[in-house]
Amino acid sequence: MSVGNGAGTGTGIRAVVAVFAVTRCLLLLCVFRVLTVPGPDVTSDVSVIYQGWYEVLRTGTYPLDDVTWQYPPAAALAILSPAAVPFLDYASGFFVLALLADALVLGLLLYAAGRPGKSRAGARIWVWGVPLLGPTAYARYDLMVTAVAVAALLAGVRRPRVLGALTAFGALLKVWPVLLLARAPRRAWAAAAVTAGVFLLACHAVAPGAFAFLTFQRDRGTEVESLGALVFHVARHFGWRGRVQLNYGSVEFLGPYVPLVSTLAMGLTAAAFGWLLLWRLRARRTGPSTLADAAFTAVLLFTTTSRVISPQYLIWLVGLAAVCLVFGGAPMARPAHLVLAAAGVTLLEFPIWFSHVVASDWLGVLLLFVRNGLLAVASVSACRRLWRSTVPRPTLPVQQVRTRVFSVLVR
Repeated sequence: MSVGNGAGTGTGIRAVVAVFAVTRCLLLLCVFRVLTVPGPDVTSDVSVIYQGWYEVLRTGTYPLDDVTWQYPPAAALAILSPAAVPFLDYASGFFVLALLADALVLGLLLYAAGRPGKSRAGARIWVWGVPLLGPTAYARYDLMVTAVAVAALLAGVRRPRVLGALTAFGALLKVWPVLLLARAPRRAWAAAAVTAGVFLLACHAVAPGAFAFLTFQRDRGTEVESLGALVFHVARHFGWRGRVQLNYGSVEFLGPYVPLVSTLAMGLTAAAFGWLLLWRLRARRTGPSTLADAAFTAVLLFTTTSRVISPQYLIWLVGLAAVCLVFGGAPMARPAHLVLAAAGVTLLEFPIWFSHVVASDWLGVLLLFVRNGLLAVASVSACRRLWRSTVPRPTLPVQQVRTRVFSVLVR
């Protein structure tokens, strides 16, 4: 029976839409400074940094002299997008477009939930997950990227080429959507390669500096909210002589052993991708949610092991978790809810008590331990569930070994 039929279904959808309306009004009140959230002003990235890039991009070039520009070439479209609403100032136009991207994701999730065997659990995760991040959700362009990723995964179940094309576009907005192809068929990879190639050539031809972001990303250090940063937060209490400084657009640790920890973090990321490769080679079973489960697990591993875990990264995870939960009986229910909890803790560590994080006091360290711990547990849980749902158990060989051992013992 389709979950899209019946009075109960209509009531459930109205409840989801009502929660969306109330929570998004609160978010808009926050970004328009009618309501004030304690901590640093998260909207300054839009009104200062994004708008500064906007002025440079309008001249026909990328921000070549700005090390905070660390995004692929298609990110220029997101930064230029407020020009589509010329009757509003730049920041206001950006916030309105963020709301539209947010609503688009909800619409896609509800539409998918209307099919037989699907669930509105994904829509509920999205409705609650975004506001748990506070005004940061609307003050970064990650909502727009996540909307592309959600559309790609939902379309990819039946249309692999659409998955590939949208994934390529998303990756050219902010790299991470390339991980959506973790379990994609060859047709999706081919479509992604063609789309990316055409778009990159167009960006390079239209404006110089399309690939400057590669150098700027390479030179980043260990951001204070990352998993590796916990080493230095604790070490500061035992005499470590480093410092916290705004560096490459984020607040990072600088000083002794920072390059070593950054290298170890990249090694951990490489190990995670090695596990993904092993899983891809061993996976034999495929279910309705496997494509989304693999993408969620891959992005979760990438986020948790990264040198930088900015608050807006949780938007990616909430969006992908929502897609996983669209499928009835989804294996990723537990890690999805762990991500939801991590989003709530993220609001506490940034922006509300970010000063405590920067100071490495007991409250700041506790918040990071809890948030990063939730992400680490979610990563392990997602890996286990993905493996168990797709990799066949070697039951016959094990039984044969047990039989042989038994026969030797009873002789």
